[in-house]
Amino acid sequence: MNKTAVLTVRVGHSPDSDDAFMFYALTHDKLDTDGLRFVHQLEDIETLNRRALRGELEVSAVSIHAFAHLADTYALLASGSSMGDRYGPTVITRQPMALEDLKGRTIAIPGRLTTAYLALQLCLGKDLPVTVMPFDQILLAVAEGRAEAGLVIHEGQLSYGDQGLHKVVDLGQWWFEQTGLPLPLGGNVVRKDLGDDLVRKIAGLLKQSILYALGHREEALAYALQYARDLDPALADRFVGMYVNEWTVDYGPKGREAVRTLLARAADSGLIPAPVDVQFVG
Repeated sequence: MNKTAVLTVRVGHSPDSDDAFMFYALTHDKLDTDGLRFVHQLEDIETLNRRALRGELEVSAVSIHAFAHLADTYALLASGSSMGDRYGPTVITRQPMALEDLKGRTIAIPGRLTTAYLALQLCLGKDLPVTVMPFDQILLAVAEGRAEAGLVIHEGQLSYGDQGLHKVVDLGQWWFEQTGLPLPLGGNVVRKDLGDDLVRKIAGLLKQSILYALGHREEALAYALQYARDLDPALADRFVGMYVNEWTVDYGPKGREAVRTLLARAADSGLIPAPVDVQFVG
């Protein structure tokens, strides 16, 4: 590529602290992008999933569940995963409740293409009664009694107790007990039609951005805190550490196995259209 040319790459990611931390170096021109200009588009994860279905963005964070519907158009980057290693999306209620008590109750979920919803179906079965609402409204809906139960993601996994709510099941822990693997929640994808050279270049820059943030943690965390939705800074730091770590730098053999196992079980259960041949770029 001509170094004087500037190619704009639109990057979609969630407006939460872990994604902000991960993309900090690209957002703040900390890297030599060799003629690439990254424009960040912040949307909730279900909106990003839907935009990816339409092939709108060159690079995007997506749910691993959604990737099952995108594999013809997008490649899964080897860097940028969000893994729940014995923790993850959590079902919460106003009153203490056992897992079997959830059956027949309507659960508020953050989107039908989220991995949280896929894991919930693997845990409780298909055709659950659910209602879809923005992820950042679910805690309040449960606290006010407008939802019988809620499936919380992002920082809500740590802050539900502040609302006096109760955990019924942590799906990351449940998945580990079933498989011995982390739960692969989200990843970053790149559109295949950009061509192999550009795809590999973007993959390398994303990995550099993650490594920069991990190597300049205080600096990157200061930026990420503005997306922490009023979490105490220590709790926000903990949340970032949960989802930006060695799994994020590269899935590694176990992370790759986790993605393939999740999507294989989803296909076997009829929760995705067909088996997925998962390839990782980077």
